[in-house]
Amino acid sequence: MSGDLTFVGRDPGTGRLLEVRTDGAVIADVRHVESADARQPWLSPGFVDLQVNGFGGYDANATAASADEVVALARALARVGTTTFVPTVITASEESMTRSLRAVVEARKSDSVTWHAIPFIHLEGPHISPEEGPRGAHPVEEIRPPDVEEFARWQKAAEGLVGIVTLSPHHPGSAEYIASLTAAGVRVAIGHTHATDEQVHAAADAGACLSTHLGNGAHWTIPRHPNYIWAQLADDRLKAGFIADGHHLPGDTLKSMLRAKGLDQSFLVSDSAALAGMPPGEYVTPVGGSVHLEADGRLTVAGSSYLAGAARSLAEGVAGACRLAGLALGDAVRLATINPGRLAQGRGRLVRGAPADLLLFDHAPGDTTLCIRQVVQQGLVLG
Repeated sequence: MSGDLTFVGRDPGTGRLLEVRTDGAVIADVRHVESADARQPWLSPGFVDLQVNGFGGYDANATAASADEVVALARALARVGTTTFVPTVITASEESMTRSLRAVVEARKSDSVTWHAIPFIHLEGPHISPEEGPRGAHPVEEIRPPDVEEFARWQKAAEGLVGIVTLSPHHPGSAEYIASLTAAGVRVAIGHTHATDEQVHAAADAGACLSTHLGNGAHWTIPRHPNYIWAQLADDRLKAGFIADGHHLPGDTLKSMLRAKGLDQSFLVSDSAALAGMPPGEYVTPVGGSVHLEADGRLTVAGSSYLAGAARSLAEGVAGACRLAGLALGDAVRLATINPGRLAQGRGRLVRGAPADLLLFDHAPGDTTLCIRQVVQQGLVLG
């Protein structure tokens, strides 16, 4: 169902009743009412996730990645409230990474909803740290230093769709590589790194502007100070993504990092792998190889304690930010809508003329997830 529709719910930031009217695929009007009934659901923009490897069994990094796989991924994410997402291609051979890039490009061309849902692609690697801990589940044999010519080949295969590249600035030539990508309009993120604090700040000097899932992709033990986490928290030029699934960062850590970075400079990501939303058990995946998924959503490399990505949706991350870090619901929602939306074509806003991507949900303090009542994408109510 689409067209001229009206949706009513409580504003997570103010608690006031919010009325949003759509006109086809865009928001036609937004109006606040003085009072609200607590029985009304919360009403927010659809969530914006800047780091998605997969979800619901669908994998952007699959060996046989295809347009159909990416379209199905977009549909699965929308059903859990993520109406805008950035497919994230991880460290692999150039051939494999190019195949994933082409799958995303073809998916957007073949399906208008997927075109809308995907603003660009995030390449997480292969220019990361090869060290145990910082490299996470990325295959060490495919890690390689930055190469502007390789990036040009990626961008050609992606038809200009690569929008974020995550790297470790410990590699020689990182500053020049970062400056080149920044000049081309591509955002560079620091992540999966063992860089020194000097190298972190040099990367920001060259144009790096993001930190990928800060606090993760790190050694088990690091010096008290200085270290690459403190350096990224301290550098105001770096906006930081955080995973609030309860496994990647303990509550006290998440709360402290959000306070240090500041809510305006922070956003939530799911970092979800294809196994997110799947039954617990043993699996073999392109992200991590043999992995173990526990009933509580903890996903680890089999036989180790290292995480192999995440297995929770961004909706669960919003609830996690409230429960673990003590955020007010409105602040947690902002970290999954407006803040990441600033990096994704201005998505995540309820304003006239914005895409009619809406989410109506229930949430009470202590809940582990949001209870989604209705998802609207481009003015279409999803069944």
